[in-house]
Amino acid sequence: MSQYLLAIDQGTTSSRAILFNVKGVPVWQSQVEFPQYYPADGWVEHDPEEIWQTTSDMCREVLKKGRLQPTSVAGIGITNQRETTIVWDKQTGKPIYNAIVWQDRRTAQLCENLKQQGKESLVADKTGLLLDPYFSATKVAWILDNVEGARERAERGELLFGTVDSFLLWRLTGGTSHKTDATNASRTMLFNIHTQQWDPELLELFAIPQAMLPSVEDCSADFGVTDAALFGEGIPIVAMAGDQQAALFGQACFEPGMAKSTYGTGCFMMLNTGTNAVKSNHRLLTTVGYRLNGEVTYAVEGSIFVAGAAVQWLRDSLRLISHASVTEALAKEAKDSSAYLVPAFTGLGAPYWDPNARGAIMGMTRDTGIAEIVAATLQSVCYQSRDLMLAMQADGADKSKTLRVDGGMVENNWLMQFLADMLDARVERPEVTETTALGVAYLAGLQLGIFQSLQQVSELWFGGRCFDVQMLEERREVLYSGWLDAVARVRTTADNDL
Repeated sequence: MSQYLLAIDQGTTSSRAILFNVKGVPVWQSQVEFPQYYPADGWVEHDPEEIWQTTSDMCREVLKKGRLQPTSVAGIGITNQRETTIVWDKQTGKPIYNAIVWQDRRTAQLCENLKQQGKESLVADKTGLLLDPYFSATKVAWILDNVEGARERAERGELLFGTVDSFLLWRLTGGTSHKTDATNASRTMLFNIHTQQWDPELLELFAIPQAMLPSVEDCSADFGVTDAALFGEGIPIVAMAGDQQAALFGQACFEPGMAKSTYGTGCFMMLNTGTNAVKSNHRLLTTVGYRLNGEVTYAVEGSIFVAGAAVQWLRDSLRLISHASVTEALAKEAKDSSAYLVPAFTGLGAPYWDPNARGAIMGMTRDTGIAEIVAATLQSVCYQSRDLMLAMQADGADKSKTLRVDGGMVENNWLMQFLADMLDARVERPEVTETTALGVAYLAGLQLGIFQSLQQVSELWFGGRCFDVQMLEERREVLYSGWLDAVARVRTTADNDL
């Protein structure tokens, strides 16, 4: 009897596979980091072959850990870093260029040109997104225009486009399935979130042939079966969702007004708005939260480009720390400091959307040491989270009394306490913090009939530790005011080209 659900969680800095039992409890997992490439200022790439190899290796490894045959796995769900763009040969499956990562800013000028042509409202009205390099459309256009012969080949139907989920699905099924789900499609800037179709006007605007695009399915659907040669026998692939939407699902945020925030490479706060596609007036995104049985649940999202990536920068580039796990102890040692780190390494995301901003550490004194810089790095995540929450409230959302959190960073208790203090809200950390993988496992279980309803899934969610507000209001406002000043300085510097 098939007893497990296999969640593939392909992220920005690592690939992992997690086996869940039919009660949603993680039993075995395998994870490996893979390289990032930075060929120019503001450019971020991955090697698609390394994405594929690490993902398939982790699937084999986790099955080996559990000493399981493929028949023990009822189905596979795929969740992924969103917006990251891959174009590959339809016959060989070989990518024609590296994956252009969601953080990449190379198409900022193209976006600016389209804004000057008055196209921003057209894009926003159809997609719920801002005209920004973050999303896939301009990345595809760049590949077609900069790889020799690519546009001609695409127009002849020889090339396929997909976000990471589609590329993995193509490889897993031996090139027999070219599909995506509504959540990933909604992040391409080519998908009309109201009609739930690829939009011909947007495809024309970005000069992208529709034949390149995958078909769009619900989050729980029949996506195909793995090539038997991969794992010994074919395994059904029955769920797919972009990582942040998968986390929303894994946190059981099924009612309008429920919110979650994920702290991984970036930080993503998402608020369920039900069947209403709320249009933000404060530069947040309207997106598909999930789609089941053809019915769409929408969400408003704020995206921060750099959260855990700043800790990785401390470790790998500055070499101030040996491992992310030491940041909690260092932050506890830090003296009260006026230092602020603005991690605008690839520009600023919501609610600023400034692709030209660059990172800085401000307010340092002779007493500033490693502990203070580490604390400022962690605090920057919380300040940015408050930016997002205030923008949501300005758009009409009620002040949230509780925020459900997940992702690798939430294991840091010091960080979670500072987050609760800065948001003036209770922070709830679930028992299972890897809710991105859990969410797609739930979606797979729904498709397979292991779970019968959202209510049943909701009952499987268990809270772990809660963090309640301890900071005085006056202190909170002083600290946040300093953050706003630091951000303004970074943005002014970028605008003046200094």
